[in-house]
Amino acid sequence: MDLVTYDVMVIGGGPAGRALARACAGEGLHTAIVDRHPHRPPTATYGAWADELPEGTPTRAVSTTVRAYAREEHLIDRTYVVLDNAKLHELPDSVEVLRRPEAARYTFNATGARKGSAEQTAVGTVIESDSTETTLMDWRGSGDTFLYTVPLGGNRVLVEETCLVRRPGMPLQELRERLHARMAPGEEEERVRFPMDAPRAKNAFGAAAGFIHPATGYSVATSLQLAPRVAQAIASNEDPKRVIWSRKAQAVHAMRAYGLKVLLRLTPDETKDFFELFFRLDPELQRAYLSGREDVRGMTAAMMALFRTVPSHLRWKLVR
Repeated sequence: MDLVTYDVMVIGGGPAGRALARACAGEGLHTAIVDRHPHRPPTATYGAWADELPEGTPTRAVSTTVRAYAREEHLIDRTYVVLDNAKLHELPDSVEVLRRPEAARYTFNATGARKGSAEQTAVGTVIESDSTETTLMDWRGSGDTFLYTVPLGGNRVLVEETCLVRRPGMPLQELRERLHARMAPGEEEERVRFPMDAPRAKNAFGAAAGFIHPATGYSVATSLQLAPRVAQAIASNEDPKRVIWSRKAQAVHAMRAYGLKVLLRLTPDETKDFFELFFRLDPELQRAYLSGREDVRGMTAAMMALFRTVPSHLRWKLVR
């Protein structure tokens, strides 16, 4: 029998894994993380709504003006931020960094999403601009992709040609060509590809545990939210699985997964119609759909409001 050396072993050194390791160490738990590249912070751009994040989450850019374009322009009354990857990568000295797993009371797989067939893909370029506004979605145009534009700080802005979800995912080269048809590329390119419908791995945390929002692709904010709660459960000898997937969270996720199926059925024009109606919803209903991981009532109300307002040519695709 292996000698249990650690209270918590986290496998995977991305934002989710490191958030959990930091939180566990903060609770006085003997914690280790397996990271084969411990000195290499992630290069991906992680955006989040500011009101989703724990107090003190490090950010490198803040947008108080957030817009979306479907059929019309919509101003979203929420603050959007880009996370500071370098600071999120930091760990306290009490967390041991290992090359391979060792025995622990609790081991969490935080290696990211695996498998899945419905993918979100994007290709972006970084340009010089002093804009501090975020455009969450810009569906203007005739295609089935949208532009995502977010400031990175330091007079830099990321512009991404994004395919929200497709099965299989849209090829990156096609996205690159569409982006370059709109604008001259900058010197830096960002590439995105991940499954929106990845199954939940056992004893996992983060995207590996199914935290990816099935209708938006976001997951890092959820990991940052839940890491302290999971650590507190472990320190109190409670079952962390009840924190990671409460009954309410499972119910909301099931409704969001249904939303993913709907998105996959829509034509490009129907997709624009859908998001036009979504961004006309009451802001609290939008928030429930986008961010209320355990808000069963809010999620149900948002879906019912959408169903009541969709035209007949869309309604049958929502219920079949």
